[in-house]
Parts: sequence; structure tokens; C-alpha cells
Amino acid sequence: MNFKNISPWAYIPTAYFMEGVPYAVINILSAVIYSKLGVPNDVFIFWTSWLYLPWALKMFWSPLVEGNATKRFWILATQYALALVFLFLALCLKWDNFFTFSIIGFFAGAAISATHDIALDGYYMIALDGKRQSEFVGWRTVFYRFAMIFISGPLVVLAGKARALGDSEAAAWSMVLCALAAFTFLVTTYHKFILPRPQADKAAVLERGYLFADVFKSYFKQENIIYILLFILLYRFGDACLEKVVVPFLLKPEAEGALALSTEAFGYIKGTLGLLAVIAGNILGGYILSKFGFRKCIWYFALILVLPNFFYAYMAYFRPGLWVIGTLLVLENFGNGLAMMAFTVFVMFVSQGKYKTSFYAISTGIMAFGMMIPNMISGKLQVVLGYKEFFLLVSVMSLISFAVIPLCYKIKQLREADSYIAAADKAEFLDQ
Repeated sequence: MNFKNISPWAYIPTAYFMEGVPYAVINILSAVIYSKLGVPNDVFIFWTSWLYLPWALKMFWSPLVEGNATKRFWILATQYALALVFLFLALCLKWDNFFTFSIIGFFAGAAISATHDIALDGYYMIALDGKRQSEFVGWRTVFYRFAMIFISGPLVVLAGKARALGDSEAAAWSMVLCALAAFTFLVTTYHKFILPRPQADKAAVLERGYLFADVFKSYFKQENIIYILLFILLYRFGDACLEKVVVPFLLKPEAEGALALSTEAFGYIKGTLGLLAVIAGNILGGYILSKFGFRKCIWYFALILVLPNFFYAYMAYFRPGLWVIGTLLVLENFGNGLAMMAFTVFVMFVSQGKYKTSFYAISTGIMAFGMMIPNMISGKLQVVLGYKEFFLLVSVMSLISFAVIPLCYKIKQLREADSYIAAADKAEFLDQ
């Protein structure tokens, strides 16, 4: 096969779809499974919060990927390994001590997935030239999001239908994970034959420990680094507190104060319509930011991020019907997708200089810690307070996002980026 003639459309969509699959399984599907299997909220939320750790720390073992074997090899090896992890999870759900073994499986999957991310992002940079990279950068995100829809939408609906046909809860989820393992194996085998072999895809010779010390020193010596860190850690604070609790609130019985949605309803509303709304929010948010600049938009984006938190307090207190629940969830996801683009652009703008790739990795790693710690606390807090008081408290606490917005006006990189956007917009106006 002549690999030079293979279009990126033959492998970029499937490769980034496979990047999204394990992330969705580990951070979304795990919460759904444990909620349906009756694991207490404080227990599973605490332990699944630790699953962010490999993504937070992946920058530290990226030299092992860079310096050993090709990135193509790492992509295939990690995807085959993920198929085995999904099969292990399918089997252990039927065991008496399923929770302990499944957490081990999810953690192994997280470490493998983080390694896959390193290899795939590096492969993207060498398999495609600069023009192609620009063309496909948006499609990467789209197919990553499609993977999340696939996992939390159709796959969850499939489990619900299997349960309705008489399978036990554990058997239904085991069947779904077996199917996912087979699907992952087939896609990886396709990649084995279709992924090009770029000449530049060689194990790198790493000098001075990949310059780690200089990279981290440069990052934390940036001007206004305290403002940058505060924004990264606190902009999504309310979202981080709610993330893991939302799933059991939607799925668990009314006797526990939850909404008792069926598995199928969850898959259709939260997993499918909700994630489509996120994609729509991403697209609109990206357009607005590119048109008006970060600092003109950030107050409105923060408002859109924070207000939907109060939707959950409303649902907990007044228990509306399914149509109202669905509408509020779609609006919340749209707002989240819109507001998350502001965070993505923020990280992109402050990740400048000769180590911009490493700066971006460090910033996203810090973000993962910012999500992980509130996640860990939220489960215990919800059990102590109950859903009503928990959602009300978190809604009020999420107002802290507004406290970090003024800091953005003092960050040099953001001022320069907005000046560039304003100049470009003015030039376009004059051309017309």
C-alpha cells in the first residue's frame, strides 16, 4: 500500500474518535455504571475522581513515549491494550468484589489512555504538514466529541434496552463493555493497516532529560503566573463540584432525593442531545471569541457557565417533568460548551514562547488537578447535605468564577491576543 497517497480523512476521524472513547468510558460511563449498580455516591465519586490523575501527570512520562519506539507503535499498542481493559471490566462487573477490581481496571485504562493521547498528538504533528494540521484541528475535536456521544448516548441506551429485556444490571453493562472491547479491537486493526508510516516517526534522542527543569522553570516564571493559575483552577470550580454528582442525581431512585431517570432516558437526553449541545456551544463560542476577543466576552461566558448550576438546585427542589428536565440539561450543556471555549482559548493564549507545547500540557494538567480535587470532596458533601442543599451550596460557591475574571485584564498575553484580533477585525472592515 502506498501510504503517501492515504488521505488524512481515512485515519484522523477514527484516531481521534478512539482518543475520546476511553476518556468517556472512564470519566462518564463509570459514574453511570456505579450509580446503576447501587454503589454509594461518596464511595464511587471519591475513587473515580482519582482517575483524572494520569491525564494530570502525563507530561512526566511523555519522554518515555518520545524516546522509545515510534508514535505509530504506541498508538496501536495502547489501543489494543484498551480493548483488553474493556474486556476485563466486562468480566469483573459480575464478581462479588467488582468495585475494587473495576476501579483498578479504570485506573489502568486512564494511564493507557493518557499515553495514547501523547502518542496520537505527536503523530498528528509529523503525519500532517502545517496546512493539513490547520485543516483538521477542528475536526479532531468534533470526532472526539462524537466518541463521547457514542459512549454516553447509544451505548447507555443499549444497556437500558438490555436491562428492559430481563438481563440483570451487571449483565447488561457487561454485555455493553464486551461489545465495546470488540469494537475497539476492530478499529485498532483497521488502524494497523491504514495509519501511514511517516519518515519522521522515529524514537527521539532526548537531551538533558527533555529539558524538563528548564520547561517548568520557564512556565512558573511567567509574568502574572499567579493570575494564570487562579483562572485555571477556579474558572470551572462549580462545574468541577457538580460533574460527578449529576449522574447519580439523574439516575438514582426518588427515595434518595434523585430524579430516577431511566437508563435510556439518560442516554438520549444527557448522553446524546446534551453532547450535541456541547458541540454547538463549542462552535458558537469559538466564532464569538475569534470575532470579538477574549476580554470582551469573558464576563458573558462566565455568566453562561455559572447560571446553569442553579438549574440543578431547581430540579432538586421542584422535581419537574421529563420535558423540563431535558430542556434544562440541553441548555446547561450548550452553555458549558460555549464557556469551555473561553477556557481553551485562555490556555492557548498563555501558552506562548519556545516551550508552547509543554506550557499547554502543563496548563491542562493543572486544570485536571483543579477538576480532581473538587470532585473528590463533592461526593462526601452531597451525602452529608443531600441533593437539595448540595446543589444550592455549589451554585452559590460557583460565583467564585467571577472573582478571577478581573485578573484576565492584567495578563499580558491576553492583551496582546485581543489587540491582534481587534487589528485583524479593523483591517477586514477597511478592506470592505
